[in-house]
Amino acid sequence: MKGRESGMPDEAYWASFYDADCIVAKLDCAKAGTESIVEFGGGYGTFTFPAARRTSGTVHTFDIEPELVALVNRRAKESGLNNVHAGLRDFVAEGTGLPDGSMDHAMVFNLLHLENPVGLLLEAFRVLKPGGLVSIMHWKYDPTTPRGPSMAIRPKPGQCRAWAEAAGFRFLRDQDLVECCQHHYGLLLVRPSAKSRAA
Repeated sequence: MKGRESGMPDEAYWASFYDADCIVAKLDCAKAGTESIVEFGGGYGTFTFPAARRTSGTVHTFDIEPELVALVNRRAKESGLNNVHAGLRDFVAEGTGLPDGSMDHAMVFNLLHLENPVGLLLEAFRVLKPGGLVSIMHWKYDPTTPRGPSMAIRPKPGQCRAWAEAAGFRFLRDQDLVECCQHHYGLLLVRPSAKSRAA
């Protein structure tokens, strides 16, 4: 099931919005260098490849578009990035299929305007290890941004935080991304351990 107002623009235009390596660094993706990562909605691999270059763990990236999945797998092979596994998956309807508690980091970028944001974040929570991080990035709540979903469904940072907390995450910080992408904001949250949830 494609999410509402989903779809990718021309690749060069899309890439012009981001310093993807800067974003991956700012949002602590693969901060330990050996982390396994799940990416919801890989698209052209804009963030997949910077994350993969930062870790010796596996980057599992999922998309609903067969041509984009094929593109990412081909480019990973051409680049010698054997730790990228792009899969064709309707993760909104079916989840990722990854085992419970198997991932260190989840990247949820430009997605929380979809119909069931808490459901998506519950899947991220399920696959993350206790202490695992979820990074969220989205278009600013500003009608002058060059792209992004309509304002009626575009979430503000506080709404994204509330959805993530409803899924069980604990808020760590808002992340200023202005030097990476002027039209976006970032948040970082953690899946608590059982001990910290009980405390």
